[in-house]
Amino acid sequence: MSAVVAELPGFLRDLLASDLAFVALFFVFVLEGAMLLYVAPSELLVPGALILVGESNLVPILGIAVLGATAGQFALFCVAKRGGRDYLLSRSWFRVSEGKLDRFDGWFDRWGQLVVPASNTMLFTRGMLTVPAGFANMSARRFLALSAAGTLVFEGALAALYLLGGRVLA
Repeated sequence: MSAVVAELPGFLRDLLASDLAFVALFFVFVLEGAMLLYVAPSELLVPGALILVGESNLVPILGIAVLGATAGQFALFCVAKRGGRDYLLSRSWFRVSEGKLDRFDGWFDRWGQLVVPASNTMLFTRGMLTVPAGFANMSARRFLALSAAGTLVFEGALAALYLLGGRVLA
């Protein structure tokens, strides 16, 4: 048990030691993928999960991260596809300015569908091309595959960085 976990209240330690930890983690990643998790940077989620749930759970954590974030991005993709640009910009939960959205639309127009996995691997732009992909009527199957691929690279790199030496918090 890490020092961080040892200092948590007993009920949280029990939750983290149970299978419910994985369910909770899945929903955290869904919110992150849908760009609704404003309280925690996505770059800290996998390392945090490895600290709290345990490094021995690396494969399940990565699987949950990819499935959850992809499900969240797919939900946002569907909203963009059905609702359109004006709808999203009018929603208070959508915290991307029109100027930034114009920039991401331009990236999608210039580079095509391959910016979806590329943006999922970059800090600060993670998932931002989900919305232009929905506007462009990209197929759902293609979006899911590209989104999951980019997310796997991103989350895998974060796990590797943590396991290879980024254990400052542990």
